[in-house]
Amino acid sequence: MANNILSRGRIIFFVTGNIHKFNESRKILAAHGTSVAMLRIKTAEIQDDNLESIAKTCALEAFKKSNLPLIVEDAGLFIRALKGFPGPYSSYVYRTIGNEGVLKLLKGINDRYAKFQSAVVFCGPGTAPTCFHGVSEGEIATEARGSLGFGFDPVFKPIEDGDRTFGEMSIMEKSVFSHRSHALRKFAEWYNSDVKQSF
Repeated sequence: MANNILSRGRIIFFVTGNIHKFNESRKILAAHGTSVAMLRIKTAEIQDDNLESIAKTCALEAFKKSNLPLIVEDAGLFIRALKGFPGPYSSYVYRTIGNEGVLKLLKGINDRYAKFQSAVVFCGPGTAPTCFHGVSEGEIATEARGSLGFGFDPVFKPIEDGDRTFGEMSIMEKSVFSHRSHALRKFAEWYNSDVKQSF
């Protein structure tokens, strides 16, 4: 019975070890009629300057190991004054220098423009890896604000909202502006249109 349910695409799997990312994504996808479960699979952490390449490599490896319909998301914070740093290396940079380290790098710099980018890749039986992109433009705040969200959320202010950081927004408030929600919405629309009927 379980295999029949999976084969008809009633659920997809999100490959991640980040519970915060999963919970945020689960709520976004649920709002678009897509059920998702968390799947922990160890995959190689490749070094690449391209988010899509990283996500595709991880998705293909995870699919080969599980043979399940799944998505992988890779995201990065690109700061213009730092020539796009930390970009695809955002997770490592956050773990090593954190928000305070980024704020120190920008101390005395007037150009605070930054953008979050997201690449969501889907892999399923008989389906080539398909990528969906999302972008959120904004700026780096002068100080970390808010205890919500995760990662660089407390220092990123989306242009559309004005002065709040992602760290000051609930998941649903953040989903209006976030790079991840833009990419996941594109995926959900594509997946629910006719793709899941093929599984």
